[in-house]
Amino acid sequence: MLSVRNLTKTYRTAGEEIAVLRGVDLDIAAGERVALTGESGSGKSTLLHLVAGLDAADGGEIRLDGAAISALSDAGRAALRRDRLGLVFQQFNLIPSLSVEDNLAFQARIAGKHDAAWHGELVERLGLGALLKRYPEQLSGGQQQRLAIGRALAAKPMLLLADEPTGNLDEDTADGVLALACDLVARTGCGFLMVTHSARLAGTLDRQVTLHAGRLT
Repeated sequence: MLSVRNLTKTYRTAGEEIAVLRGVDLDIAAGERVALTGESGSGKSTLLHLVAGLDAADGGEIRLDGAAISALSDAGRAALRRDRLGLVFQQFNLIPSLSVEDNLAFQARIAGKHDAAWHGELVERLGLGALLKRYPEQLSGGQQQRLAIGRALAAKPMLLLADEPTGNLDEDTADGVLALACDLVARTGCGFLMVTHSARLAGTLDRQVTLHAGRLT
């Protein structure tokens, strides 16, 4: 479902070149849950952003369901994120002017994929039923992250990408949020790639890969 081949990325700062990715290969099957680990600054977020089409690689190829992401225009990559990808970040990135209910439905609506039955199931599974009229600032961190995960899954994406999604949560809340995310991923059959510093959380997924010296091990 996701195929990454010989991916390279170098950043140039103050006249210095820093090779972050030096030929990364990665495959993720539909329904597979993969943890991406590595020391701080190893390029985990860079890899995630390249897969999401938020940045361009210097070389190599990324294919999602056979389509080459690198061959897409800016508009094409934006459409890919809207229609086929779910993105969850450590900072929840909820829309403060929208209610919980409208935040949950936001991506699915703009993708033309709003499914009332699935929306209702997400509300129930995420424990948001009593919170639908509230706004993000009125929610706890765990509630906000559950909402962010629900928003990302509402359009039934092909691939869910999560960058330290539990980094701002206490351990018990983090465990609950990740377990719920994994359950919902299984429910939709999408792939799941999660960046995490936590070996304990990484160990709960199907497979772990580690980014070191610009390559995956």
